[in-house]
Amino acid sequence: MQGRDGRAPAPAAYPPVTRLTVLYDDRCPLCVHVRHWLQKQRQLVPLDLVPAGSQEAVRRFPGLDHAGTFEEITVVGDRGQVYRGTAAWIVCLWALAEHRPRAHWLTTPLGRPFARATVLAAAKYRSVTAEPCGPADGRCRLPDPAGGSPG
Repeated sequence: MQGRDGRAPAPAAYPPVTRLTVLYDDRCPLCVHVRHWLQKQRQLVPLDLVPAGSQEAVRRFPGLDHAGTFEEITVVGDRGQVYRGTAAWIVCLWALAEHRPRAHWLTTPLGRPFARATVLAAAKYRSVTAEPCGPADGRCRLPDPAGGSPG
């Protein structure tokens, strides 16, 4: 679609992200540390930090794969955007005043491998420090949205 002058419409055609929800594993020491660090930062875009798989997370995002939120960091934008893994880490940094320039760099061809390596290192650290998510089958048990027992 083009305007009268033949150019594409301005980016304002896409509504801006005004709030992000970070779903984090509250049983993971690294995840809890990052949560506290995020809370202390000056936020250009407010971050809601909600435990992954919690009743609050299920209530806010009923259509989301909540078991998957334990496998990799997940961030949900106020317009329904879902960011996972490397993109989720980058959007968290983008929301922070002092780290937005770094977030932009991490999306470049030079920065992307660094971002991916950082996420892989964090996942490895998490795998050796966090308690297993579920029973022997490795599946996460999620709370029943109706308030019953997990299942």
